[in-house]
Amino acid sequence: MIRPFRTTAIPLTVLALVGCQNGPGVPDRAFGPGQAEVMPPGAEYEGAAFAFDTIAPGIYHARGTGNLVAGSNGTVIVNDEDVLLVDSHMTPAAAWALVREIRELTDKPVRYVVNTHFHFDHAGGNQIFPDEVEIIGHPYTRKMMEAGYAFGGRSYQTFVGTLPERIRGMRAALDTITDSEARAEAERQLRIQEQWQAADAATVATPPNLTITHQMTLFRGGREIRILFLGRGHTGGDVVVYLPADRLVITGDLITGGIPYLGDGYAMEWAETLLALKALDFETIVPGHGPAFQDRDRVDQLSAYLGDLWRQVEALHGLGVSMEEAVSRVDMSAHAEAYPDPQAGVSAVAVRRIYELLNGTEEGHEIGGGGP
Repeated sequence: MIRPFRTTAIPLTVLALVGCQNGPGVPDRAFGPGQAEVMPPGAEYEGAAFAFDTIAPGIYHARGTGNLVAGSNGTVIVNDEDVLLVDSHMTPAAAWALVREIRELTDKPVRYVVNTHFHFDHAGGNQIFPDEVEIIGHPYTRKMMEAGYAFGGRSYQTFVGTLPERIRGMRAALDTITDSEARAEAERQLRIQEQWQAADAATVATPPNLTITHQMTLFRGGREIRILFLGRGHTGGDVVVYLPADRLVITGDLITGGIPYLGDGYAMEWAETLLALKALDFETIVPGHGPAFQDRDRVDQLSAYLGDLWRQVEALHGLGVSMEEAVSRVDMSAHAEAYPDPQAGVSAVAVRRIYELLNGTEEGHEIGGGGP
């Protein structure tokens, strides 16, 4: 059965108010006992920060609207007495906005947060949660965050390192815009990026305070929530959240709407981990980026793509081909039906990562592998 996903954008008034804490229209209970109520840096925005897709009763896929930079998707699971969040977005500001806006859905307190992996856009909001909130992740996620890779590693530098330059470019471009409407939109986009910069500067890596190596099962009222490590993939410590009764799995970036970022991945093991994922009895995949979907064939498609990519790069590496030349020689056209732009995943970042794995020089290798 195909369930329709219903999207709700929470209507909030302008939050860019000096001295605003909970904001107009948001009750004092918005954060629950002990949860952060003071607006963190970079959290000023207009309208709604998130749209919520209803995936199943009490389960919402939180997607950023663009009014505040959120990074990843999140998932809100409303239980009988509490809330579990899957991923905390990229900054405390984004997490703060999410917690505020889910109070339009429920007044139950957040008691659990799951980090699907260590990347900044999935774990950057952890610091807003008080000590009594269980932040759950794999030991590899905790180690990588403690070692500084969440906010200083390759993925962070790739996506955030150029932010100051982009902001300077946006400011300079304002002088060239004469149309009033276009200029107003450019100024709005600039404010959003400046808020992101302020939020990023205030972010402190806060690793999980509870780790799992294989599986943890939470029973929250009538709901069973399984947190599973199926093997290395997008990173060395990806976990998925599986709700058997609802027949859905929340995957982080183990699988997304397209070809995921490959810069910290283990391509050959990732292909195998996806087959373990598919062995679960689910109907719906809720990914870390892109909309939820119910096409299980996508798991096979990504697994085949990753396996082929690994084999081709491994063969070129074995022939002594340089990494730079290997980028141009890899041919992923066999996957064009699933991925119309197959070269999107055949980047220098992807090939470099596989060469590092083959050479034993991958980033973060000194803290150990991702297995139990």
